[in-house]
Amino acid sequence: MSTSHLAQHDRPAAASGSFSLGGDLPVVRLGFGAMRITGHGIWGEPPDRDEAIAVLKTSLDLGITLIDTADSYGPEVSERLIAEALYPYPRDLVIATKAGLVRPGPGEWVSDGRPQHLREAVEGSLKRLRLDALDLLQLHRPDPNVPFAEQIGTLVELQRKGKIRHIGLSNVDVEQLKTAREAATIVSVQNRYNLVDRESEGELEYCTREAIGFIPWFPLATGDLAEPGGPLERIAGRLDVLPAQVAIAWLLAKSAVMLPIPGTASVAHLKENAEAALLKLTAADLEELDNVVVSS
Repeated sequence: MSTSHLAQHDRPAAASGSFSLGGDLPVVRLGFGAMRITGHGIWGEPPDRDEAIAVLKTSLDLGITLIDTADSYGPEVSERLIAEALYPYPRDLVIATKAGLVRPGPGEWVSDGRPQHLREAVEGSLKRLRLDALDLLQLHRPDPNVPFAEQIGTLVELQRKGKIRHIGLSNVDVEQLKTAREAATIVSVQNRYNLVDRESEGELEYCTREAIGFIPWFPLATGDLAEPGGPLERIAGRLDVLPAQVAIAWLLAKSAVMLPIPGTASVAHLKENAEAALLKLTAADLEELDNVVVSS
């Protein structure tokens, strides 16, 4: 399957349009997720460090201005590589990072929302990213063992001290989002959302109404929709593009606040993802994908 007809723009990601986080932090809607530039199990150094650096540099060349990372990716590896590859940063680049998870080992993720940990995590991210303030800090996952108000209050405290410019949340429901907004201005929500997992539809609808950026993680999951004869494969075949590109285009069309961040450790794959911003699905395509019955 060829995608050459999409590869005719120097900065294809820019075709996705823009969104302003918090009203003063504009980003190109199609971003890059920097989780997979680390080692297996999101642990340790990448198997090909040169390729990881090239991916980061190429993301800017493709028009991407939003890079999503976290202190737990590696841990610490993703943030260090971003600084190594891109510092000093272009003025229009927004680096969103996260705090609130710790890593006992490969593939292991444990919540830690204690105020002291969040403070230390933010200081660590600032140092690794070589920044005086984080553009966007998202609570990676609410810690059930720490009062939610304390976790949000700590981020507000860090914001008042100038360590954080904007606050976001990840892996939350609508009620948690509403509760957080009573104490802080929340500019983004990062929940799992894709063609085959729409459990966060309510959170997306809320963010759309309230003009809060919605950053779907695991955006390219397609299940059996991309199998031969499946709706994603049929649409991709008719358009002579890749199923993953259709999945990204569907996300971008879903809401004006949608900010997909497909991640990869491959320059070639990165380019394919960025070119998805040039793809325009028909109303019939979108309706078919909207209404597809996802098998459990």
